[in-house]
Amino acid sequence: MKIILAGATGLIGGLLLPKLAGHDVTLIGRRSVHGHDRQLIGEANEWPALMVGQSFDIAISTLGTTQKIAGSKAAFAAIDRDAVLAFGMAAKQCGARQCITVSSVGADETASNFYLKTKGEAEAGLRATGFERLDVIRPGLLRGNRGGPARSFESMMIAASPLTDLLTPRSLDHYRSVSADDVAKAIAALCGVTGEGQHIHHNREVWGLSGR
Repeated sequence: MKIILAGATGLIGGLLLPKLAGHDVTLIGRRSVHGHDRQLIGEANEWPALMVGQSFDIAISTLGTTQKIAGSKAAFAAIDRDAVLAFGMAAKQCGARQCITVSSVGADETASNFYLKTKGEAEAGLRATGFERLDVIRPGLLRGNRGGPARSFESMMIAASPLTDLLTPRSLDHYRSVSADDVAKAIAALCGVTGEGQHIHHNREVWGLSGR
């Protein structure tokens, strides 16, 4: 499969890239990844132009930040909604039939919470783009070694996750924590699957796809 991946410098994207061995993978982003041959590098608003004339089967977005790291609500939305949508629409123009994107548990374009609303708006925009198949990953709290700027609240939640996961009933296991590596495995497993339509994958589906 010819895949274009946005977000390879992030936690999930970095774990995913080696799992896509055997596919023809092009990376797109603001920063390059050492040792990968096919990369399109530029600011997010340049990505559609960089993709013109390319051809892909699958588009994967693992883009994501926090409002604190981005610096403002507008800067957060520019990445987690606007860049995701611009990437998705450009990939569709390049022939991609399938799109796989990482969102968040609770994402809802009508939510009062800004983070969840933004994630929901990104999902809604991708649904409207018209991919033959759209796979939306909605993980709970992600566990993994991010590197980069510290996310203090998230670190506290991860430290507490063994206890909170035990206290969360199975019927609500989509709110439990999940390994970023399991999410990456699930994305790799979804690449090129047959069938059409729009599919939501919470933690339970992620664990199944990852082989757990």
